[in-house]
Formats: sequence, C-alpha cells, structure tokens
Amino acid sequence: MRVVTVGDNCMDVYQELGKTYPGGNSVNVAVYLKALGANSSYIGWVGSDKYGDIMVKAIREKGVDTSHLLRKEGKTAVTYVELIDNDRRFGEYEEGVMENFTLTTEELSFIQTHQLVHSGIWGHTGKYFPLFKEKGLLTSFDFSDQLNHSEVKKLPQFVDYPFFSYTRDDIYIRGFLKEVRSQGSKVVVATLGENGSLAYDGEQYYKYGVKEDNVVDTMGAGDSFISGFIYGSLKGLSIDKCLELGTDTATKTIRYFGAW
Repeated sequence: MRVVTVGDNCMDVYQELGKTYPGGNSVNVAVYLKALGANSSYIGWVGSDKYGDIMVKAIREKGVDTSHLLRKEGKTAVTYVELIDNDRRFGEYEEGVMENFTLTTEELSFIQTHQLVHSGIWGHTGKYFPLFKEKGLLTSFDFSDQLNHSEVKKLPQFVDYPFFSYTRDDIYIRGFLKEVRSQGSKVVVATLGENGSLAYDGEQYYKYGVKEDNVVDTMGAGDSFISGFIYGSLKGLSIDKCLELGTDTATKTIRYFGAW
C-alpha cells in the first residue's frame, strides 16, 4: 500500500506551554498512515530555520519517505495554538515558504507511483487533482471546516474521498454531503467532533459515534481519523468499518499533546 501526501506542514506552537510540535494536515496523514502499516511519502517545503530542521528530522524518524521534502530559504510555516479545556484553538498562521508551493514535473511523476494521493485545503494543490484523476490515482482531500470555500464547488469531481469538519448530524450537513457526492466522489465524510462522524456514498448515510477516552489535546484528531478511514478503504473494508478504524485512530491521538 503506497500513499503520498502533498502540501502543508507547520510547527504547532503552544506558547502558553512553551512547546512546539511538528504537524500540518498532509504531514500528519503521512505519519499516521505509516503507523497503520502503509508505505507513505510526503512532498512539501520547509524553511531554512530551526523549525525546518525539527520538521525534517521528526518526519524521517517516523519512517515516512522524505525524498521529496525540500528545504527552501526562509521560514517554516507556524501555527500558534491555544488549549481551552483540552480542545485546541488555532490562532495566527504564518505560512512561510509554503506560500509559494508548487510541484515539479518530476514530483508529479513520483506521485503517480502511488495508489492514493492526499492533500488539504491549505496545501496549494487543488489545481493538480484533475491530473491525478486522469492518471488513475485514488484521491482524498481534507476541506477542513471550509464548507463554503470556492474549491468545494469544483474540486470534489476529482476527489474520491472528500473530508469535511462540522459539529453535528443535522439536515444541513446531510444535504451538504449529498450535494458534494453528486459531483462524482465515491464517499463523502464529515467528522462531527464529540458527535462522531457521518458518511454518504450516494445510496445511504453511515453514522459512527465517538469512543470515550481521557482527552489531553484534540490536535491531529481529524487528520488521524482521515488516515484510518483511508487505510480501511485501501484495505477494502466496508464504510462502517472505515468509520470505526478512523475513530479508533483518532482516539489514540487525543491522549497526548501535539498531533504525534
């Protein structure tokens, strides 16, 4: 099972705790997939600063292929994080060198050696997804909580597994998932925080709850859920089982500080 993630990385800086942790949607998904047993690669840019050193070292130590992780002159992306009742709140985001991220012809060829390519809304990769689908790759994409983003209107036709973040199971999100699915996706998924998760495959909705646990920090919970769901899908598991595996993976993540 070969999966490549492309796009955003950032250092999550907990100023009140005086701690920093490597993260970013694409990085997190690569790390979690590797832990589940996939061969994962990450493509992105980090800066020439100390955070870039930390990021590269941390990803490599997790066993992710970093042969296409490049150092660029400048600053590594940073997200400032607050913890409120053990739930993370994002503050200022400094994009650094990732602001101008693009893919080379060689990197696009490398991506095509994988089964599935994943990226997210902050990864500057949306324009490449028509090519990914044309080349026969499975695709997944995290739109986060950006349900009204312009990409939602045009990208899902090239995304097999679009993921969204919302708050509860209601008429709005069910209609939203159905509308996105009508663009051509295989399965559309929404994580609902403490209310579990919801998926729609064009025929029916699938609901899965949360598993009680001691919450230390919710950072990375959504990304680890995505990783579990993707892994289950590539293994040929049912949608119910994919939701369960996603939930199990996220439950492990919330037991410690930082994404991983």
